[in-house]
Amino acid sequence: MTRSGYLLLGLTAIVAALAAVLAFAVLKLFAAARATSRSGRDQGTETAFMAAAMEEAVQKLRHQERAMKARAEASERLSGEIIASMTSGLLVVGEDRHVRTLNPAGRKLLSLPDADWTGHVREVLSGAPPLAEAIEECLSTAKPIVRRALKLQGAGTATSHLGVTVSPIREGSGRVHGAICLFSDLSDIVELEEQLRLKDSLARLGELTAGIAHEFRNGLATIHGYSRLLDLQRLPDDFRPYVQGIRDETEALGQVVTNFLNFARPTELTLAPVDMTAIAERAAEEIRAEARARGGEVAVRGSFGRVDGDEVLLRQAFSNLCRNALEACSDANIKPRIAIEGAVDPAQGVLRVSVIDNGPGVAAAVAPRMFRPFVTTKARGTGLGLALVQKIVVTHNGRVAASTDANGGTRLVVTLPLAAGAALP
Repeated sequence: MTRSGYLLLGLTAIVAALAAVLAFAVLKLFAAARATSRSGRDQGTETAFMAAAMEEAVQKLRHQERAMKARAEASERLSGEIIASMTSGLLVVGEDRHVRTLNPAGRKLLSLPDADWTGHVREVLSGAPPLAEAIEECLSTAKPIVRRALKLQGAGTATSHLGVTVSPIREGSGRVHGAICLFSDLSDIVELEEQLRLKDSLARLGELTAGIAHEFRNGLATIHGYSRLLDLQRLPDDFRPYVQGIRDETEALGQVVTNFLNFARPTELTLAPVDMTAIAERAAEEIRAEARARGGEVAVRGSFGRVDGDEVLLRQAFSNLCRNALEACSDANIKPRIAIEGAVDPAQGVLRVSVIDNGPGVAAAVAPRMFRPFVTTKARGTGLGLALVQKIVVTHNGRVAASTDANGGTRLVVTLPLAAGAALP
């Protein structure tokens, strides 16, 4: 081979080596480019995945937040509904002695208007000091008060009775930071207990005094009989007034003894459905003529129902009440305005009949004793008329109360249980 041939072969080899190096470099460049592209795609995918995961987590947290908020609102709404629907009073007091909660039933039992009652407990309960003292005792001693009976004095002679339970509110550490008070109206139960005690005392009184009254009546009958044997026309003029006085006084005492025997005698009821409208109308009619003669009037108004009772005894009771009202006006020289007012209470199943007059009213000191035997404010009264009314009413499982009417005068309210089915519309 010639030298030029070797030279050409060498050049060719060099060119081939350069081409190989160039090709290798291009291949490496392409490989690096593919690797870079693949790495970018993987990084983008990972970033998108993480973003999607975070978005999903945020959505779950938002959903949980909404669910927790809804549960909190539902729980708060349920608590409010429970507190508002309670028939017992609920009062919550904080450590600072300020009222936190007072439900509608509590406001009604305490005769408080619907308002913002968040002041100091003694200010809020200014009309019920015994209840405020019970709450203060619980907060001071950190000991619960269980089923304590409290008597609250209302306006006038009205009183109410509450059953109270006060419990301290404690933190997890045991420190007291408030009190919760539950209270309910026990007035009806107390009245029922009083009526039962009254029935028992009336029965004992009747057994004890019936025999004595009989003996008095027999002696009076003998005195009155001998006085009747004396002819007034044949007696000297100065003796006649004495004999007439003996006759009059023995007759009056005999009537007192008869009334007392009627009061002391055990009452036997003949029960039957009684239309109280007819009872009221008849009682009004008995005194209407006399009331008109004195320039007054007697009215019957309101609604009446039927009760299971003894018609004769109920007629006697309301006749006595109307007669008492008429005499109260007559003694005060007032033209009588007397009303017999009926009101049916279907919820309680009772009928309330009020006998209202425009007389001088009843003194606060006399009202609690008006229905006791021999208690009277009349000059010649025996004090047995209203006592007999109470006995008849109590025997019918009812009650009677006296108070001063809003327009003056006296209001006597008789409450009787309605007959079965009478309270239904």
